[in-house]
Amino acid sequence: MDAIVLLKDDHKTVERLFKDFEKANENAFAEKRRIADRVIEELTVHAVIEEGVFYPAAREAAPDTKDHVLESVEEHHVVVWLLSELAGLDPQDERFDAKMTVLIENVRHHVEEEEKDWFPKVRKAMGRNRLRELGEQLEDAKKTATRDPLKVPSATE
Repeated sequence: MDAIVLLKDDHKTVERLFKDFEKANENAFAEKRRIADRVIEELTVHAVIEEGVFYPAAREAAPDTKDHVLESVEEHHVVVWLLSELAGLDPQDERFDAKMTVLIENVRHHVEEEEKDWFPKVRKAMGRNRLRELGEQLEDAKKTATRDPLKVPSATE
């Protein structure tokens, strides 16, 4: 699979989870916890494969996107800390929904920048064969990626 298609599929999966969370009844604490746990896992794995595989390859293929990569890593830093806080927060805590809302806003902003501004440049610079090769690497990296947000490289950078 093409690397950008794989990353966009991840984005769609997370967006569906966000919409499920937003539609959940205010007092549906068990459902919100289940959704948040899935979001935590999906976004953690996604950040790991982007930072470890995709960003270095994209930066090499399209050196003029260096600033985007650096900004993306900083956005990941914020996201993984929010994920780690959500992981340990009771869904009945008054901050749970607010924290999830801030996470959703940050991730939607990040996705919009990647998909509209950055991915087209990377696609042009890499070409179909390299993106397929990279897609395989991303799929392999998902299998062994940490599920702990604080073990994502950007958590400590």
